[in-house]
Amino acid sequence: MQTRFDYIFHENLDFHAALQDVLEYQLGMNRVYRTFYDGVQSMNLGGRPPQNQDEALPLGGGEVLPLMPVEAFRDARVYAAGNHPPELFFQSSGTTTSVRSRHEVAFAEVYRTSIFAGMQAFYALENMVVLGYTPGYNENPNSSLVWMINALIDSDPTGLSRFLPIGQSISRDLLNEIERNERSVLLFGAAFGLVDLAEQHPTTLPEGSIIMETGGMKTYRREMSRQQLHEMLADGFALPWESIHSEYGMTELLSQSYALGDEWFRCPAWVRTSIRNPLNPVQELPAGQEGLIGVIDLANWASCPFVLTGDRGVQRADGAFQVLGRWSQYHLRGCNFLLEDGP
Repeated sequence: MQTRFDYIFHENLDFHAALQDVLEYQLGMNRVYRTFYDGVQSMNLGGRPPQNQDEALPLGGGEVLPLMPVEAFRDARVYAAGNHPPELFFQSSGTTTSVRSRHEVAFAEVYRTSIFAGMQAFYALENMVVLGYTPGYNENPNSSLVWMINALIDSDPTGLSRFLPIGQSISRDLLNEIERNERSVLLFGAAFGLVDLAEQHPTTLPEGSIIMETGGMKTYRREMSRQQLHEMLADGFALPWESIHSEYGMTELLSQSYALGDEWFRCPAWVRTSIRNPLNPVQELPAGQEGLIGVIDLANWASCPFVLTGDRGVQRADGAFQVLGRWSQYHLRGCNFLLEDGP
């Protein structure tokens, strides 16, 4: 099924022009974002639509596009596909008493395309068998991570990709079969689960394999740095340190960014990140200065592509960024313009 913005995944994407197109669509179709946008305008914080191609991206230090706080997905219905019923919905993890974010996805194929086009920009998926190890996530039937791994598994013509049983070692027979097929392993999992697997069931993965940790240390039994985490995973799976990669994604976004063996995340072509001032989130901070991570994800055109996360980060001049943890108790000016839930 073709959709209006399929062109954002094309190899020759003009991001500036696409951003203008998606912004115009959002202001017309997304009541929640439009209300937030108008509220920011009324406070004279500097947010405004880009006026020309040179202003279409946040360029640093000046007035930039307002990014809606990610909490909007918890507090309101964020949906911009009109009368088209959502084909998927994802829900963040949480306790039974917490209010969880809900992301209604109008077109499943848009998410599927974002997954594969985004990963293929960085990885040779045709040479890899995908293994998922997701304790905790399996209990959430609306986990976007589990849906993503399932899509990757289903695309493997060898039939070797799969979810691994929780609490068990990786089958040596499976690893031998992967090697006979001259493939490597792409092992996906939340950090705390992968650490348990590495400590309790260490094994040697085929040469060229990659561990993809997706964060998720908050429920783990002890604190550790990302460097310590990656060292433990490298030791547990007999891989070089540079084979331990990281994914940055969230329930509220359809695209992911990847750190390829270091601490710097890179985005696919239809995604841009910036670092925002927590006291004035329509101000972009210069390279090297810590602030809140903001994301423009054009794949989110049918919900909201302009998202201010609660994550602390820093960015290089070339656009790569680091994730430094959650920003504790941030209070954003101009962000209380969310009305009652939409229909």
